[in-house]
Amino acid sequence: MAADPNPKKFPVLSYVLARLPSFTPTKSSSSSAPAFDVEQPQSSIEIVTQMPHLTEPGVLDSMTKAITDVAETRSVLRTLGPRPDHEAVDKARAKLSEMLSESFEDIALNEAAGKDEERRREMDEEKTWCESILKLDEVHGSYEKLLSEAEERLVRIYEFAEKKKKAEEVGEGSGGVEEEEEVNEEVVGILQQALGNPVERVDLSGRKLSLLPEAFGRIQGLLVLNLSNNQLQAIPDSIAGLHGLVELDVSGNLLETLPDSIGLLSNLKILNASTNKLTHLPDSICRCGSLVVLDVSFNRLTYLPTNIGFELVKLEKLMIQYNKIRSLPSSIGEMRSLTYLDAHFNELHGLPDSFVLLINLEYLNLSSNFSDLKELPSSFGDLISLQKLDLSNNQIHSLPDTFGTLESLVELNVDQNPLVVPPLEVVKEGVEAVKMYMGKRRITMLEEEERRRLEEEMEQANAGWLTRTTSKLKSYVSDVSEYLNPTSPRDPYLEREL
Repeated sequence: MAADPNPKKFPVLSYVLARLPSFTPTKSSSSSAPAFDVEQPQSSIEIVTQMPHLTEPGVLDSMTKAITDVAETRSVLRTLGPRPDHEAVDKARAKLSEMLSESFEDIALNEAAGKDEERRREMDEEKTWCESILKLDEVHGSYEKLLSEAEERLVRIYEFAEKKKKAEEVGEGSGGVEEEEEVNEEVVGILQQALGNPVERVDLSGRKLSLLPEAFGRIQGLLVLNLSNNQLQAIPDSIAGLHGLVELDVSGNLLETLPDSIGLLSNLKILNASTNKLTHLPDSICRCGSLVVLDVSFNRLTYLPTNIGFELVKLEKLMIQYNKIRSLPSSIGEMRSLTYLDAHFNELHGLPDSFVLLINLEYLNLSSNFSDLKELPSSFGDLISLQKLDLSNNQIHSLPDTFGTLESLVELNVDQNPLVVPPLEVVKEGVEAVKMYMGKRRITMLEEEERRRLEEEMEQANAGWLTRTTSKLKSYVSDVSEYLNPTSPRDPYLEREL
């Protein structure tokens, strides 16, 4: 269920919650069959193997008492429903802001038209819906923090029970954990060294780490942290304590999300979170205002945070290839420092109109979006700094009319597209031939538009002249007729001819 904690992120908590009494009716079974909770996570065997004391009644009882608040909150959230998705929350915020900014003059106009009550009722319903969406999202956010705190409590309880058990036992430890203990000793050694002297660089890549101690957030003076190619499933929130961190590499792990606290790393310039299992980026990443390089390629992202462009204005390189992103936020046009964007192998349906504001963009790879990408913005030629462009393996039929104004473009790949404009023979001649063809085509179109505009103006001018001349002649004849024979009736035939 949506309210249940992720077993990979909260393994101990998931194990304990799965063993709480369930009020769900179960099917009858033979008395000899062992009891089995269908809500028990699949990773139970793994966690028990790693933490064998979890099966002891005393340890489990202590843990159960320590998470009563989580159990109660989970029951409430199961009633309220799952957390709203990112897009629904953004829409609710935007709609609520729009309603709050609506002027009293509009309401007055509605009242004058007899629609005041109806409009107010609609606004109240919409406001209630928006507030409920935001409140539900806020409750789920608080629940996430509650889960993190509960997991830490349970780990401490287990560590205490484990130490107590070791003190009672006599004998050698199992040789099967020698490698893990060796790795842990290295991590502990780094932490002990950091307590005495500031450490600027820590490299723990390729150590098969599955857990990063919270104490890492207390290392003073750390500038570069490399945790790549391990087996980490979560990054502790305490990483926010590394205020001076400039470079963070967590690539090649098993991460499904990044901690919300990552937004507190205000000095972070390089973040590599590629080759993980990320399904989304936390909105807080937008607060990493010093970011220059962001690599989240080879993940499972379906969207980028709505405001990412408004706040990451210093970003120069953005790598989002090999994801499932269907659209880019319109705020991406605010990334005026961006020079490199790789978005190939996604599901992009197009680019926002604001994309053409990236006037410093030099490299753009939109290849292999396959049947989804069919056209580019009409003002694509405004990307005056673009030097290398890859549009291969898409469904683009025509390049934008402004394509010829890409004066800096020196490399172009449009293979595997059903291109009609420009023709294939022009494409084969190279990028300069394509630019020249599109430029001439643009000039021809502009000349044709100008010719049609002049013709329309001439037609309108001639029609106006004839109308004015006829009116004057009619007035003159009328005056002469009245002068010569003021009492005689007007000749209707003559007037009609005039």
